[in-house]
Amino acid sequence: MEAKTRVSTDIEKNIEKYKQIYADCADIKMQEMMLGEDQDCKCFLAYIEVVINNTMLRNTALGRCIGFLAKLPQEKKGTLLDENAMGIADISWFENVEDAAEAMLTGDAILFVDGYDKAIKIADEGYPNMGVQESDSEKVVRGSNEGFTDSVKVNTALIRRRVRSTRLCVKELQVGVRTHTNVDLVYMEDLAYPHILHEIEERLGKYEIDGALDSGVLEQLAEEKWYSPFPQFQTTQRPDRAAMAVLEGRVVLISDNSPIALILPTDLNSFLKTSDDYYNRFEAATFARLLRYAAGFFAMTLPGLYLAMTNFHTQILPTTLLLSFQEARIGVPFPAALEVLLMEISFELLREAGVRLPGAMGNTIGIVGGLIIGQAAVEANLVSPIVVIIVAFTALCSFAIPNEEFAFSFRILKFAFIALCAWVGYYGFLLGIMAVLVHLSRLKSFGIPYLMPFVGAELTDYEDERDSVFRYPLRKITKRPIYARRNERTKLKKKE
Repeated sequence: MEAKTRVSTDIEKNIEKYKQIYADCADIKMQEMMLGEDQDCKCFLAYIEVVINNTMLRNTALGRCIGFLAKLPQEKKGTLLDENAMGIADISWFENVEDAAEAMLTGDAILFVDGYDKAIKIADEGYPNMGVQESDSEKVVRGSNEGFTDSVKVNTALIRRRVRSTRLCVKELQVGVRTHTNVDLVYMEDLAYPHILHEIEERLGKYEIDGALDSGVLEQLAEEKWYSPFPQFQTTQRPDRAAMAVLEGRVVLISDNSPIALILPTDLNSFLKTSDDYYNRFEAATFARLLRYAAGFFAMTLPGLYLAMTNFHTQILPTTLLLSFQEARIGVPFPAALEVLLMEISFELLREAGVRLPGAMGNTIGIVGGLIIGQAAVEANLVSPIVVIIVAFTALCSFAIPNEEFAFSFRILKFAFIALCAWVGYYGFLLGIMAVLVHLSRLKSFGIPYLMPFVGAELTDYEDERDSVFRYPLRKITKRPIYARRNERTKLKKKE
């Protein structure tokens, strides 16, 4: 490894080395200035174009710092820079030129002063970003509409705005040998288990990767069971959801350049909760959760069940319903299994096309395309009307699942159930259900059973069951979930 160059008191050497590091980098602006009462002190300022502009140099902490230095005599500059006198700016010092050059890439400015043996990083407004906007996913009827942004610092601040506690900790890591992406772990010091933090750091440090441009990269690297269709990290774009997770004793992982935060540990039940479950009365929250659990079941199994009942076990259907199904299939040239498969693939293509097309056009093609294709296929006798209804209802169920990654698991497993039920009927359905349950029972997220609180509920004296399929009244949910430390489980109690 090449030795690093220490910052010299001779500014010309620093300038030469800095320009050597950033040769052929047109977006890196380097400006030499003469400061001091007699304009006898040479300074060198380096920053990234657009990140810091002339207006910022006049109005921000960086501009005020340079302006203040310009008025000082030479002998006082070293003292000011050493002590960061008057709190002029948020300043960091670097003894090596290479470290200073790397630190500039966070969006701040680097200042060298003649006769001073350190490089100074002066924090500024940083890279441009979209700012705080409404969350595109996880829509709620009641509650905040704020969503995370692409800036890790803004996202951390959005959580701290909601959890104003001195025990809220933010631990910063860097991932990617070339991108040096900032990753923040946000947690409550007295609630989160230390071994969870150690394990996530260990998993992230296990691989050396060029760059991590989104939290999805970190998720894939840190998953324990990489082959599982079920996500082992919960994702969210909502600061209030992340704040709730922190208060439960969980850890929120935020990656720079990504508006999606990861929550760990997690379980199946967490994926079917929404933020407004806690803002609404318990009757409304319980009813909504029952709908989501039913939606998850049918999104995975309904097409397969239809094939099992119509192809193998017709005796379990009422005669009138069976005759109706049979009449609807008159003239359809394809076997029922192929008919269902073609329609499912068509709807998945429409869904994907709707996501990729911009703006209102994507929403339009999803609705209009589904209607046109379904109607045309029925009129052409390519599929029966009942299959269009089954496929449309299955798609509707998958949309009712709050978490997109979790819903995708059911969309994938749906095709496995179609194959099993088309092969051996209802026995294939039972075999699929058993395989899914066995897999879920073996799945863990950082030591927490994936089926919690349906298994291991005794570990929390059955308190976690009060916030599962049925949500008890808020005044009855007095304990934090299993994620929090055992001696810090109480979260609600009456005042004396």
